[in-house]
Amino acid sequence: MNPTVALVGRPNVGKSTLFNRLTRSRDALVADLPGLTRDRHYGTGRVGNRPYLVVDTGGFEPLAKDGIMHEMARQAEQAIAESDILLFLVDARAGLTPQDKAIATRLRRAGRPLILVVNKSEGMPQAMVSAEFHELGLGEPMVISSAHGDGVTALMEAALAPFPLEPEDEIDQGKVPRIAVAGRPNVGKSTLINAWLGEERVIAFDMPGTTRDAIEVPFERKGKHYTLIDTAGLRRRGKVFEAIEKFSVIKTLQAIEQANVVVLVLDASQDISDQDAHIGGFVLDQGRALVIAINKWDAVDDYRRERIKQDVNRKLGFLGFAKLHHVSALQGKGVGSVLDSVDSAYAAATTKLATPRITRVLKLLLEKQQPPRHGVFRPKMRYAHQGGMNPPIIVVHGNALEHVPESYRRYLSHGFMEAFKLRGTPLRVEFRSTRNPFADKD
Repeated sequence: MNPTVALVGRPNVGKSTLFNRLTRSRDALVADLPGLTRDRHYGTGRVGNRPYLVVDTGGFEPLAKDGIMHEMARQAEQAIAESDILLFLVDARAGLTPQDKAIATRLRRAGRPLILVVNKSEGMPQAMVSAEFHELGLGEPMVISSAHGDGVTALMEAALAPFPLEPEDEIDQGKVPRIAVAGRPNVGKSTLINAWLGEERVIAFDMPGTTRDAIEVPFERKGKHYTLIDTAGLRRRGKVFEAIEKFSVIKTLQAIEQANVVVLVLDASQDISDQDAHIGGFVLDQGRALVIAINKWDAVDDYRRERIKQDVNRKLGFLGFAKLHHVSALQGKGVGSVLDSVDSAYAAATTKLATPRITRVLKLLLEKQQPPRHGVFRPKMRYAHQGGMNPPIIVVHGNALEHVPESYRRYLSHGFMEAFKLRGTPLRVEFRSTRNPFADKD
């Protein structure tokens, strides 16, 4: 196993900036505002031939007793418990604070190897910067600038030195399905992920907007590996005021784009909204496989259940290819079957289709219904083959196919999906016309 490095410290000391530099990514939201990161955020990094796992945490408030700061502290405590070494970040420009002292006291009790890291030191003499932090009694501080990269390589070499180099994990990350859990705020996305994991891995709090970043969580079930992505709730555009929330929306849309399967979570206690349809439409536009989970099913009566079913059929009918589940994430009811449908949807999205069989299905569909004429000519379809996966793409070759109407494209798409029993994924049909060599001649 690669060593796990946890980044801890009070809010706004630059943990997420260091996380992004260590992982060579922009996965963690960064802004000059305290309390931006809330959940644990995992990533991988490498120094030379030394790989490692790095965990970003929210601002650590060891003395917080309730509210969102208490939940953030619980996430930080969990990161400390599962780490091999701690990087305790403090702010060179703000100097030593009482909160730094409280965190130092807590970290001493953790019994983990620890390095005190003085961040935001750009343009300042190292000896002067580190002087006051010796008071914490945590050894010689290492002075860095996570924003500029100064001292970061030396820091990680020192952090990883005690750990022997081990063979890398043989899991092929390219074949691990990425599962994005999306939906409106406060519908139970984080609770659903926690139910799958069997632990409070992400903060589930009865307040809309608790999740701000797209949090990736490695997960194994029945010998299969997944990457679960907890996303921020998507509000209507007119409801998005804070700059941070706008960044969260972008991260959510990016998570959907980069996912293999999306689990759209709906709230049984609320009507299906236009925003639910917009999210579903975006998933469809991106060609992602989809599973729909109607959460809080145990909290509504039979009348409400019947109404929500009708609402889904009326407003989300265009997502008819997706398997639908009624679940209670809080009680853990039905959550396993959602993952079973995720497996089926992923298999359908990545299936390989034989060209001869595709062409035979095309001919059967043409026998049932020919494309409509365009003037005196009828578009002629000759053969078809698979042009891509996730989503499956069928490329049809022939003549005058630019005149095929959209309704006939949908007819072919539904026909191919039924013939190949593809459930849980959209299927796209593309047309490629053979150019007529005599078209430019009189």
